[in-house]
Amino acid sequence: MDDDGTFPAEGFDEAGFDGDLLEEELREAAAVLDPVPPELRRVAMGAYALHDLDAEIAELTFDSLVDALPVRGVPQAPRMLTFRAGELTVDVEVTEEGLIGQVLPPQPARIEVLGGPQTAQPVAVDTLGRFTSDQTPAGPFALRLRTGGTVVVTEWLRA
Repeated sequence: MDDDGTFPAEGFDEAGFDGDLLEEELREAAAVLDPVPPELRRVAMGAYALHDLDAEIAELTFDSLVDALPVRGVPQAPRMLTFRAGELTVDVEVTEEGLIGQVLPPQPARIEVLGGPQTAQPVAVDTLGRFTSDQTPAGPFALRLRTGGTVVVTEWLRA
């Protein structure tokens, strides 16, 4: 309130309520009473930093954890994933030793395994569209494929 008993126009409504001040005080209270865990903040910042507005999203069409029937005598079967974006299909096998996969139809591609902020690991793709990575993702991961002028990003999954 000003000296003359009126409220300045900026930040106040007709009733003299300062919404900007209230918002700032609520932010400060939340930071003290319920802080965001550092790991969650890091993952959230990484997910935002890795977004690609021009990328097509590859839909998960098969996940052996959900869609496959259990095989008797195979206690630790590798996880099989299939992603599809238009005519492009990516088959991925997640094992304890890493990732094995293939891009179909076979074509030149560049693949990156995304796992957080600035942790994109490039993976070589051969002429038949096959690729391997000797590092198993430790947490949430996605794949980013670049084929020609197209960028495709898979859904994020836990290994």
